[in-house]
Formats: sequence, C-alpha cells, structure tokens
Amino acid sequence: MLSRIAESLCWMSRYLERADNTARLMEINLLYLVEAEEHLSEAVMWRPLLSISGSEAAFAQYYNATAITAQNVIQFMTKGPANPNAIHPSLRLARENARVVRDRISKEMWQGMNELWWMVDTRLKSALPPERAAAFYASVRNEVARFHGLTSSTMMRGEAYGFYQLGTFAERADMTARILDVKYHILLPDAAMVGSPLDYYQWAALLKSLSGFEAYRRKYHTGMRPIDVAQHAIFEGDFPRSLQFAVDRIQRALEMIGTAAADSPSRQAVGRLLAHLSHHSAEIVLREGFHEFLQGFLEHMAAFNAALQVDYFAAYLGAEPCAT
Repeated sequence: MLSRIAESLCWMSRYLERADNTARLMEINLLYLVEAEEHLSEAVMWRPLLSISGSEAAFAQYYNATAITAQNVIQFMTKGPANPNAIHPSLRLARENARVVRDRISKEMWQGMNELWWMVDTRLKSALPPERAAAFYASVRNEVARFHGLTSSTMMRGEAYGFYQLGTFAERADMTARILDVKYHILLPDAAMVGSPLDYYQWAALLKSLSGFEAYRRKYHTGMRPIDVAQHAIFEGDFPRSLQFAVDRIQRALEMIGTAAADSPSRQAVGRLLAHLSHHSAEIVLREGFHEFLQGFLEHMAAFNAALQVDYFAAYLGAEPCAT
C-alpha cells in the first residue's frame, strides 16, 4: 500500500474520532452544568474543555483571556475557524482523507461520511445557541457511531482496516488520557466534599464523558471511589474507552497491517505503552501521582505517533488532507 493511502486512512479515522470526542465532551458539559455549583463562573466551567483539546492559547488569541463564556466556547469548539481541532474542520478533513481513499473503503462508508459532513456543514451555517447545542452534539455522536457500524459491517479486513483501526484508537488513547488528566485536577479530593452529592456528580460526569458511567455502575457497587474510577478508565481491558483497551487495539492493528519488523520503531513504541500500563495499577497511580502517570503515557503516545511516521508515512510528505 502506498504510504499516502495508509496515512489518509489513518487520519480519516483520527479526525472522525476527534470530532466524536469533542462532541461528547461538549454535550456532557452542557447537560450537567445545571448540577454544578451556582457560584462557579462560566470561565471555570468551560476552561477545562479548552485545556483537554490543547486550545487555550488559540482561544485567547481569537477572543481574549477574559472571554471564556458558554457561547464563545461552543462556537470555538464546534465551528472554529481559528481552532483546527473543532468539530467542523475535523469532519472536513475526515471527508477529504476519505476522498483520497475512496477505492479502499466501501461505498456505504463514503455515503455515510458524505451524509455526516453535509448534515454538520448545513447546520453550522447558522449560529448554534447553547439551548440547541446538546441536540446537535448528540446527532454528531450518533452519526459517527453509524459510520463505525458501516465500517465494521462492510470494510474488508486487511491493511486498510488496520490503518483505520490504528487512527481510531491512537486518537482515542490520546483523548482519554487528556480527559482524565484535566478532569482529575478539577476533582482533586477535598475532604469536605467526599461523599457529597457534588462529589458524586463530578466523578459521574467524568465517566459519562467517556461513555463509561453505566458500565462502571454495573461493575462497582461501592459508589464513586477515585480508585475504582481510575481502574475502570485506565486498566479495564473490556471497557472500549479505557487506555488499556485502546493500546491493545493499537497492537492488534499493527499485527493486522503486518509490514513492520518486530524491532521497528512503531512496534517498540507500542511495547513501551503496554509496559507503562503493566507496571502500574490504580493504587500505584493514585499513590505516586495521577498527573505524572498520564503525562508519561502521553509522552509514550507522542513517541508512538512519531514512530508511525518513520515506519509507514515518511515516504509521503502529506499536505492539507493529512495535516495534524
């Protein structure tokens, strides 16, 4: 497979996953702000979303440091234009990369991508007020899930599917780690709040941002304990949005692609990711530092992304469609 095709397949799914994750975070923030403390400012409630996506600096340049309001963040995280990680530009790039690989994906996938793009593009030609934003984000999530379903049922298993999986789970691992890192700083234990309704709400909101609340409740019957939430979101191999699950699927995707040697940079990098997880437990993470563990994981992810470029994509100096 040409490296140009491989890179476009990978970035098609990465941009799709990025749009889905952003819509998920925005929807959860809107739906559960009503349960937050009334005295909290809009800036306090919305800044974490900018931090998770690494968009604080870009937001400050486009607006200003004191303009963190619900409406401004909704527009910035949904439409851009100064934010390349927003939903609209992410889906535009997903579609452009899908166009490059039309002969490698199914007809149903291309149609599904087109329908998703035109739905979002048409809807965002007008303003998106906060009272209508949650419904819009839910529709984005549903359409992305439909696309994944079409892919699962119509795409041949082989190299192309491997690169599709690689992009999806590399993006998911990165975003899950960022969500946990930022959210945990917000939820740093306060002895006065442990066991309170707000304490429950905050941990529940974190799990819901990962679509893991119901799965957590089915497995744990002891309430919202930080150690159980960490175990579920990081080490639970059966939870589709945990770090362990994502890294396991990255390893499987590399095996499906099967073109890199066992000692290649990408194989070594995923080995370091697996080792980082296996050398820790929820107890160790909370004792030695949640932030430090997640920063280490993100550094390993950055090294893995660089290794992919060396092993698979270096022959193609990608321009706009594959731009990060």
